[in-house]
Amino acid sequence: MPSRWIANRVLPVLFTLFTVTGSGSEIRMEHIVEKEKMHQDPHSFSNPEEAVVKDLSLDAIVDFTKKQITGKATLQIQNKKGVRKLHLDSESLHIDRVTLDEREQASTFEVGKTVQYLGEPLIIDIQPDTKLVHIYYSTNPKASALQWLEPPQTAGSKHPFLYTQSQSALARSWVPCQDTPGVRMTYRAKIKVPSDLMAVMSAENPRAKNSSGVYEFKMPHPVPSYLLALAVGDIEFRSMGKRTGVYSEPSVVEKAAWEFAETEKMMEAAEKLYGPYRWGRYDLIVLPPSFPWGGMENPMLTFATPTVITGDRSLVALVAHELAHSWSGNLVTNATWNDFWLNEGFTTYFDHRIMEVVYGKEFDDMLSVLSLQDLKKEITQLGPQSPDTQLKTNLAGRDPEDSATQIPYEKGQFFLRTIEAAVGRPRWDEFLKAYFDHFAFQSITTEDFLEYFKKNLIQGDRELEKKLQIEAWIYRPGIPSNIVAVHSDALARVDAQIKQWSATNQIKQLQTSKWTTQEWIHFLRHLPANLNVDQLGQLDAVLHLSSSPNCEILHEWLLQVIARNYKPAYPAIEHLLTVTGRRKYVKSILTQLSKTPEGLELARKIYAKTRPTYHAVTRDIADRILQWKA
Repeated sequence: MPSRWIANRVLPVLFTLFTVTGSGSEIRMEHIVEKEKMHQDPHSFSNPEEAVVKDLSLDAIVDFTKKQITGKATLQIQNKKGVRKLHLDSESLHIDRVTLDEREQASTFEVGKTVQYLGEPLIIDIQPDTKLVHIYYSTNPKASALQWLEPPQTAGSKHPFLYTQSQSALARSWVPCQDTPGVRMTYRAKIKVPSDLMAVMSAENPRAKNSSGVYEFKMPHPVPSYLLALAVGDIEFRSMGKRTGVYSEPSVVEKAAWEFAETEKMMEAAEKLYGPYRWGRYDLIVLPPSFPWGGMENPMLTFATPTVITGDRSLVALVAHELAHSWSGNLVTNATWNDFWLNEGFTTYFDHRIMEVVYGKEFDDMLSVLSLQDLKKEITQLGPQSPDTQLKTNLAGRDPEDSATQIPYEKGQFFLRTIEAAVGRPRWDEFLKAYFDHFAFQSITTEDFLEYFKKNLIQGDRELEKKLQIEAWIYRPGIPSNIVAVHSDALARVDAQIKQWSATNQIKQLQTSKWTTQEWIHFLRHLPANLNVDQLGQLDAVLHLSSSPNCEILHEWLLQVIARNYKPAYPAIEHLLTVTGRRKYVKSILTQLSKTPEGLELARKIYAKTRPTYHAVTRDIADRILQWKA
């Protein structure tokens, strides 16, 4: 096996950062002496403690007919120890040839055996003084990061669409790289696509199509490989502010621009909290409904699901979350997926702060109560003593996507809320701003954070350290006893309506016309336990829950439908699983269905139809739930 990273080994190195100069495509190299801390990553074959990738230059052609990306990846490396082997990550890539340095001298290479969740090691012979490695390659039509959509799967139904999803360890399926969040690199790309389509990336982007179909990109800041992103389709752009805009298919773009119109306000609120936005522009792209996540924080271009476009801006907390990743995640990154909470816990805390500023405390209070409900439900499902309910996890030998539960998000943010309550918001905000500055453009572990936290916030205060129960939050399962309390007056009013309805059984007395999505979710989660089938039917007939166009409301309703075996609403289950491939919905609904033999049979019947339309991320979790044999 290739050599692994050396845990917590500090190596003084000379590395290269790229900064943009002027308005052209020139990139100036600044050499900065820095200390780079290497951490063992169980999900990578790479050897960055010996030779590390510092820059990627990608020249590629997108072929929709072959469902293939073909191109040349040039890696600028720093051979820190003068080794003769460069270890990279790959997955199902066809490597045509490899050459070295400016003269492109031919080199030999070896593709190792496939390892579950890791793909294959790509081991390239280099020289001690090698600076550039050129890899000529093509992707597999079934590459796990890529989803090739036929025209009927898009909003416009006229043109195909391609998008990538590189997180957690899927970048290796479309670009040979050191696919670990612990390695950061700048990148440039030239992408050739059909002339009637447009390409955008997690980089500086065009605003309109060109007749050549050739698009050039640059990301001057060092980013980890999971933030490499590409989308190609019939795309239009709408400006929303001086630094913000949205891309999407033509039939969606105006709705999206209205829904996300307050993004600029969110940016201003975020900057006032924790310092300047360092990425230039912040744009979004609304993808087709098969996109597996709510959003993906690809720098400068958040990828977003269309399910958040509700017409009332009630789900724009997703935008606040992905924007917050520009500080926590993209700027300061978890070094391994065992430290995923450093990305998501900080970001979830940050997005609540943004929502409080832009939409008011009452609205954020609703979000906070629902967050605690999500956390408690997740811990119940995983088991209160499950090690998967710890913030610091051990995913060696497992799919890194196993970290994508509510634990890193919600337990992480409640840990930070608990700290805030103990030390006061002003002191906590001062610490967080300094934290983002100190670790800017670095990848760190939980232990790196704790070292900085104890030195700069705890400062030897043993009583404070004991009060915070740090060990319990990070290294132990369940919810610590000192978790802060949350309350929502708006949701308390919903509770009062539920109580009155339960006493009178008069559905029409419910005052729902001004409810937000969050009030609907709370209502559905707290339906009286003794409702019979007839009462569920009356509820559906009056409130039109089974036909709700709001996927969040429909999702919560369907979980109740399945749990209570309300079969008249079962057609809506197939509808939701057909119109969206969002992992969150698919996972929870299939899990609920699979609890009974009859439900499992229905789930498999529906999944046989919908599986080909899902991204690999969604298929993988659904396959496991249903024990599906592809």
